[in-house]
Amino acid sequence: MSFRPERLAEAIKKEVSELLTEELKDPRIGFVSITSVEVSKDLRYANIYISVFGETAKRKASLEALQKAHGFIRGELAKRIRLRYMPEITFKLDESIERGSRLIALMNEVKDKDAGQYD
Repeated sequence: MSFRPERLAEAIKKEVSELLTEELKDPRIGFVSITSVEVSKDLRYANIYISVFGETAKRKASLEALQKAHGFIRGELAKRIRLRYMPEITFKLDESIERGSRLIALMNEVKDKDAGQYD
C-alpha cells in the first residue's frame, strides 16, 4: 500500500468512527468499533472492517444496519474529506478478535489439562 492510500485509510477510519458515535442514531447499530480500513491503490474502493460487541445475531444486525446506511456515511465522508472521487465503501466483520479469543480459551484449556495430569 503506498503512502496516499494509507493516509486516506486513516482519515476514513477517523471520520467513520466519529460518524458512528455522533451522527448515526440507528438502534440496530450496537457497540461497533472500526478495526481497520483498506483502500485500493486507485482509491476507488474502501473496505471498512468492524468489530461488534455481542452475540452473532447482534453482529449481523449491526452489519446490515451499516450496509443500509453506507450511502449516508459515504456522503458525510465526501463532505469531510476533500477528494475528487469518494471511494465506494463496504463494511465487513473483522472476526480476528473472536478467533483470537477462541485460541486463547483453547490454550488455557490445554494448560489446565496438563496441570491436572502432573498433580
